[in-house]
Amino acid sequence: MALKERVAILISGRGSNMDALIAACQKPSFPASIELVISNNPDALGLDSARKAGISTQVIDHHSFGKDRQAHERQIDAALQAHNISTICLAGYMRILTPFLINNWKGRILNIHPSILPLFPGLNTHAKAIQAGMKVHGCTVHIVTEDMDQGPILGQAIVPILPFDTEHTLAQRLLKQEHILYPQVLKNFLRKEPADCSTEALLNG
Repeated sequence: MALKERVAILISGRGSNMDALIAACQKPSFPASIELVISNNPDALGLDSARKAGISTQVIDHHSFGKDRQAHERQIDAALQAHNISTICLAGYMRILTPFLINNWKGRILNIHPSILPLFPGLNTHAKAIQAGMKVHGCTVHIVTEDMDQGPILGQAIVPILPFDTEHTLAQRLLKQEHILYPQVLKNFLRKEPADCSTEALLNG
């Protein structure tokens, strides 16, 4: 059996996309193993989920570093190196990375963003899509670069925006597609295969 790629996940909160990645990586045929979960938030609910799954966790609280973002990331980098990580997945990590970490892990940091990029980068994407009168909304897995939410796109999924959708209902329906898309894209990325997550296959209400 081929060795699995060693993956780390960075979270700040509940980590539902982390849970989806962990579940996928537990399958023998999946080409990755989650070896480390790092959070900048000591109260992140996802830490308990990771521990229950038997995964090493580490809290590197950004508040301890004041405004020195690079010092914070140097400690993250040291933890990643110590665990022999090859690929990083951001899953609700609410910190903008500096060039230090991005360049040290160039082309090896993936992120999932809740919009059909390049539409609606940044925060409040569900509200923005509804306010813009969009008929569809979606999520994107992309490689992280120094330009926020503008890295190469690896896969996307869409859902319809229904007439009576609110931010909450749209977010909940889209989250189900995020949980499908992220593991599939990670698998394809590690196998150096093109994405096979067509929007038609993932479109549902």
